Order: sequence, then structure tokens, then C-alpha cells
Amino acid sequence: MAKKKKKSTSGVVSNPKARYNFTILDSFEAGIVLTGTEVKSIRQGKASLQESFAYIKDGEVWLVSMHVAPYEQAGYTQHEPLRKRKLLLHRKEIDKLEAKTKRQGLTLVPLRLYFTRGMAKVELGLAKGKKTFDKREALKAKDAKMQVERSLGRRR
Repeated sequence: MAKKKKKSTSGVVSNPKARYNFTILDSFEAGIVLTGTEVKSIRQGKASLQESFAYIKDGEVWLVSMHVAPYEQAGYTQHEPLRKRKLLLHRKEIDKLEAKTKRQGLTLVPLRLYFTRGMAKVELGLAKGKKTFDKREALKAKDAKMQVERSLGRRR
């Protein structure tokens, strides 16, 4: 019997602020169109998803404001750090995302950027923005949970 190979994923860049500022309702995996120097720079961990978002235009999904630092050994063939990058999704997924973002007023937020079998992937979250009091409630719940764990840890 042949053994099934595990999918190897190496997390390179994540966006922790996304889960703080948004309630993530659903997530999708999308491929991303990159140049060679961008791939090398991302593998070194020199990318940032802070302040980035995705939108749908003319049936295509675009990632905006993702910063990828210039690759140091590239020479004169550098990429633009803040350029728009095309995301690769199936047509049904794009149609589903477009319908939800238009009807329900949801946002597409990148949650993390990683490599699977040598291919760069972006985990996109279909998100709804949190209000200020929701953020405070989340912080209170997190703080209470930490205090309970601390007190249980001291008793042992």
C-alpha cells in the first residue's frame, strides 16, 4: 500500500492584525503571480501583509499594498515593492466572493502568505469589520483566559 504524502506548508508571513480588526467568516486559498526576485525575497521573510487588502475587478482578484522588499542580490532587475499582484482562484470562487462582497459589504483580507510544494499561496479571509467595542470585548476575553490559565498553572 502506498503511503500518502503530507502537504508541506511553510508559513512565511502572517497578518495578526487582520484577526484583531476583522471577524473572519470564511477563508480561501489563492495562488499569487510573482516575479523571481519577489519569490526569493518572500522566502527570506522580507514581506509584509500589514495594511493590504484584495478586491475584485473585471472578474479578476487583485492584492494591493502587500510590501515585498527588494531582493539584495538582484542587481538592476528589481521589482516594485508595492505593486498590485494578481491572485489566482477558480471562476466559481471568484463569483462567490464577488457576490458576498457586493451584497453583504464584506472585505477580502490576506491572512497569511506561505509556500505549498514550492508554490506561493495566499490565505484570503472573507471578513467583516469589527467595531471598537467588539475589539475591547475580544481583549477582555483574551485577558480573562490568560489569567485563568496562569492561576491553574500555579496550583499544580
